[in-house]
Amino acid sequence: MFGRKSKPQEADPDQRASSNDDTGVGADADPVAHSAEQKKNRPTPKRSDQEALNQRPLVGGNRKAADKRAREEMRRRRDESRIGVMNGDEKFLGPRDAGPQRRYVRDYVDARFSIGEMFIPIALVVLLAGMFGGQQWAMIANFIVYGLILLIVLDSILLCVLLRGRLKTKFGEDAIQRGTNFYAIMRSVQIRRLRVPKAVVKRGQYPS
Repeated sequence: MFGRKSKPQEADPDQRASSNDDTGVGADADPVAHSAEQKKNRPTPKRSDQEALNQRPLVGGNRKAADKRAREEMRRRRDESRIGVMNGDEKFLGPRDAGPQRRYVRDYVDARFSIGEMFIPIALVVLLAGMFGGQQWAMIANFIVYGLILLIVLDSILLCVLLRGRLKTKFGEDAIQRGTNFYAIMRSVQIRRLRVPKAVVKRGQYPS
């Protein structure tokens, strides 16, 4: 009993873990703490440098140059579209003016003389004469304007009748577009030089 040696007591697991933590053996350091410690050792970046890194260059690396090119391109397209409309280019015409029938109507109206194209100049002269010529001139001006309107109505009726006959022969009675008469009348009362699209035929050069 007295001669038997007792076995050495095994160390407590908690004590072993504590010992390892103290010595740093058998346990890795915390990665988050390690990363934070590395960041602390670096110099803090300036705000201007950080903003410069976050910025991304625009088109061509130059915003003003890109805006200038965009404005020039928009202006070029706008001028191209305006010239195309004035010349009657089908690529630039809207639904009101596009199509072979509309082109035929424009050419027919531009080839004839319409009383309506003289309405604005005559009405302006008559109005000025009535304003500065006294009451008698004002009455005469009214009669002239009313007579001119009556002539325009009669000329527009004749225009629609003649034009409809030509459209029937050219495109067929069932293929005539709606609003053709109104389109022809509105063009006939405009001054020839101010018509859009502009006239491309001479007086008396009727379309076939």
